[in-house]
Amino acid sequence: MAKTATGYRCTECGWRTLKWVGRCGECQAWGTVDEEGARGANVVQAGATTAPAVPISQVKAEVAVARSTGVGELDRVLGGGVVPGAVMLLAGEPGIGKSTLLLEAAASIAQRATVLYITGEESAAQVRLRADRIGALRDNLYLAAETELSALVAHVEKVQPRFLVVDSVQTIGSAQATGVPGGVTQVREVAANLVRLAKERNMATVLVGHVTKEGSIAGPRTLEHLVDVVLNFEGDRHSRLRLVRAVKNRYGPTDEVGCFDLHERGIEGISDPTGLFVSRRSKPVPGTCITVTVEGTRPLPAEVQALVARTEAQQPRRTTSGLDSYRVQLVLAVLERRLNAKLGGCDVFTATVGGLKIADPAVDLSVMLAVASAAGDKPLPAGLVALGEVGLAGELRPVKDVRRRLTEAARLGFTRALVPAGSLEEPGNKRAGQRALVPVGPVSFAPGFEVVQAENVWDALTHVT
Repeated sequence: MAKTATGYRCTECGWRTLKWVGRCGECQAWGTVDEEGARGANVVQAGATTAPAVPISQVKAEVAVARSTGVGELDRVLGGGVVPGAVMLLAGEPGIGKSTLLLEAAASIAQRATVLYITGEESAAQVRLRADRIGALRDNLYLAAETELSALVAHVEKVQPRFLVVDSVQTIGSAQATGVPGGVTQVREVAANLVRLAKERNMATVLVGHVTKEGSIAGPRTLEHLVDVVLNFEGDRHSRLRLVRAVKNRYGPTDEVGCFDLHERGIEGISDPTGLFVSRRSKPVPGTCITVTVEGTRPLPAEVQALVARTEAQQPRRTTSGLDSYRVQLVLAVLERRLNAKLGGCDVFTATVGGLKIADPAVDLSVMLAVASAAGDKPLPAGLVALGEVGLAGELRPVKDVRRRLTEAARLGFTRALVPAGSLEEPGNKRAGQRALVPVGPVSFAPGFEVVQAENVWDALTHVT
């Protein structure tokens, strides 16, 4: 009888090999290659009969309508709420507040439906203490401490929940798969069975996932492909601010962000996060510039800070926090080449305020102005916001949603904006082949708020110095 072949798989990227190696041949990570055996029988067996195929016009779309979780900021990220039968993966660092957020959502849903909360990392008594503290005790919220898949399925059979939380998927093991809980084979087997269970019962399910020290979701990459929604829970553990972003969402947008305030009484959504990412000071200081980024449908004012310091090191440091390091390097290169800024013998540090992470190209101009202000030790004018993408030739390129950003800036009391030329043109007004007509001097956008349009970085610096 032939022996079943045993292979090895990387827990980070899913790369396979027949022999064990200490370093993954695909992602080059050390110590991530684990053994996987022949895949066992599934715990959740498919039904003997299957539903017949029907014309798509006869499929009831009401079944897939999102239901609110009762947590407004979470609904915003999910696209209106949870969809029955959807499987969601919530990932974040340990102690950042994942369990607290899900307990709040579970308690809210339990007011109208049965909820089952499976904890594999804490005892039931520990979860009860947290529920007491945040006021999440509900009669329809059932709690069980389990680490075995078959026991979890038995609880689902008995409770018949409409909403299931598994905290966390890496702690659940299956007797039908080889390896230890958290390994590649185990995570894949457990996740596949939970997805099948959720689809068969039309039961919304949330799986809590661990993250690696690099910030990526732990476990096989197939875990992210199996689920319908992938959420990242972000934030500085030394701050109360928490952000939830959708990395993958089959039922809604992937560019929304939810803002939360984590405190001793629980976690609370922040519907208007204005001012969280901007420092409050009596007068401008060198090296700071305000911009407005857009997360989904929400404009967020953000402050970019820069520090330029002379160094004797042969390799000056380029450190970023909350900004795309590649785009910052691009802006610094434009400053040196196009504006003759002397940054070669200086360390340059750039960061955002409040732990906000910005990947929006519209932040380029504010980074450039902040670094130029820090290098010259001269503050920018008070009440200024800057928007625009910086090109390698020194040109400023328009960005999307400029009017929405400017409206938010005017609402918050800013008095002046610097934007790329053509940003205020109405769509369709410009003919093909025509250059944008740049108004001479400031343009009034709102009462007490003027907009200056610049074609390139030289014009931009001229308007603020």
